[in-house]
Amino acid sequence: MMKKIVFENNKNIIGDGLRAQRLLCRLSQDNLAAKMQTLGVNMDQQMISKIERNARIVTDYELACFCRILKVSAEELWQGKFKAE
Repeated sequence: MMKKIVFENNKNIIGDGLRAQRLLCRLSQDNLAAKMQTLGVNMDQQMISKIERNARIVTDYELACFCRILKVSAEELWQGKFKAE
């Protein structure tokens, strides 16, 4: 049986930052999921929603792809430091 990973009732630390940066980039959850799929990451809108609600863990390669698509560092996602371009 796999142990559930939760820290302070959250399954990830980028949910809020991911949503904020996604909105700054004017991407829907569907658009972001499609961009993830072009990078070889099997992801759909529901998975993005769960990540943003801290209801799903994020793997290291998913984090790297989010950063690449959204043009931010991992630190910016978890600290919420965003800038509009």
